[in-house]
Amino acid sequence: MSNIKIAITGVGNCVSSLIQGIHYYTDDKLESAVGLMHTEIGPYKPADIEVVAAFDIDKRKVGQDVNEAIFAKPNCTHVFCDNLPPSGVIVKMGKLLDGFAPHMENYRDNLTFVKSDAPEPTMDEVVRDIKESGAEILCNYLPVGSEEATRFYAECALEAEVAFVNNIPVFIASDPAWAKRFEEKNLPIIGDDIKAQLGATITHRTLTDLFNKRGVKLERTYQLNTGGNTDFLNMLSRKRLASKKISKTEAVQSVTASRMDEDSIHIGPSDHVPWQKDNKVCFLRMEGLLFGNVPMDLELRLSVEDSPNSAGVAIDAIRCAKLALDRGQGGILYAPAAYFCKHPPRQYTDDEAFHMMEYFILDKEKSEE
Repeated sequence: MSNIKIAITGVGNCVSSLIQGIHYYTDDKLESAVGLMHTEIGPYKPADIEVVAAFDIDKRKVGQDVNEAIFAKPNCTHVFCDNLPPSGVIVKMGKLLDGFAPHMENYRDNLTFVKSDAPEPTMDEVVRDIKESGAEILCNYLPVGSEEATRFYAECALEAEVAFVNNIPVFIASDPAWAKRFEEKNLPIIGDDIKAQLGATITHRTLTDLFNKRGVKLERTYQLNTGGNTDFLNMLSRKRLASKKISKTEAVQSVTASRMDEDSIHIGPSDHVPWQKDNKVCFLRMEGLLFGNVPMDLELRLSVEDSPNSAGVAIDAIRCAKLALDRGQGGILYAPAAYFCKHPPRQYTDDEAFHMMEYFILDKEKSEE
């Protein structure tokens, strides 16, 4: 089976984990594999994914082989598969636009953003690079708040006629105008904002759904997150957080018994703690009313390595996009979007989304409406 050829925008921690995972989950490890939701999706295994083009704007990555660039500063995620062979794919200069927060320039040696001196490409040049690479899918890994830059690359995907997997909270798949354009070109799109394998939002959703199913009235809840990677540093700029807060909040609101008052629900990144590096800590509190209006509360602390948590889902989303391409299916992939993303075009409970996903993989008839 031929490889699934992908292009990447943003060679950060999440891409580091993804590429490490592609090399880690070889055939000899699949039988006893830990950490995969699916060892195979259709005929495709994790190792069938191949990065054939990559774009970044940091001088420590631009011009480097992508398998070396994923270990360059300011990346700081856990290394579980090193000594990668050269890929032969050189990271090219991407489009800057709003792809970085100004406060990150010259911030601190191990976290600072260092803009490459290479000239920025035009859209025609990016489209040409994607086409010449043979990529079938463009995966967006830009920083949170990269509204203009994400739209630029979504446009490139349309022009290059490749599928688009949008891993960040800029609303493309969930924007009817953008979704229609991918549908008209019969190109698959999955988005928006990747939901971690077992992270703060999926845990919060699961508990909220449990409250609902057990007849417990959820009165108030918060989710506070801290981390030390560049994602959390980037989000110190509050104006870059608007879509992220919407995405995370709506992911939880969508499974409540009834919509909560805005003053009773708070979800969002809270602070950057440098020594945590790629470790993310979630503090979760839920207050509710049981039988007889008797109060109860729940507090939970969750600690995860942030980027492998994302890669475990992305590796499935990419394979689902490839299945759609093989089947000639374009437009929004509702089941993968609902299962893999915080802000899909249509929200379902995670149980519903799981069953929809399994039917999608098997290509069986089941309504996603």
